[in-house]
Amino acid sequence: MRKLMLVCCLVALPASTALAQEGKVAVKWKCGAPDPAHVLEAVDQPNHIFSIGQMKCTAVSGEIAGIKQKAGVGTEFHELTGNSDQFKGVFVETLANGDKIHYTYEGTATMKDGALESAKNTWSSTSATGSLKGIKASGTCTARGTPDGGASFECSGEYKLAK
Repeated sequence: MRKLMLVCCLVALPASTALAQEGKVAVKWKCGAPDPAHVLEAVDQPNHIFSIGQMKCTAVSGEIAGIKQKAGVGTEFHELTGNSDQFKGVFVETLANGDKIHYTYEGTATMKDGALESAKNTWSSTSATGSLKGIKASGTCTARGTPDGGASFECSGEYKLAK
């Protein structure tokens, strides 16, 4: 009986490791000012603006599924009314091993004198390449504007790898 129990446990161990890996995400990003950036004033009311821009980001710290986060490019659309900003976009992250994760996000921001003061958003993964293909990830970010027109982001969330 003792041998049978040991065999059952050994057989169960590989099955349990085949389950999807889950974990937490905590990353800090430093992003430059949007370049290119295109701005159009809406003519329906004062201080109503639409813009689209792209920003390049570098991970200051963070990893996902044990792989260091490296760089990313965000492309986003904004609707600003006065100092209030609503935005949505896509972010393509490149990890240290070359894998990529694609995300969508949306959020709100507060502007001051035409520059970002603070922002918050929610994000979720849409696809990935390489060892992270099939990943499901989601979370939130908070941001502060930087003097160079860029932003510093702190993001957190959870992920689950495909089986």
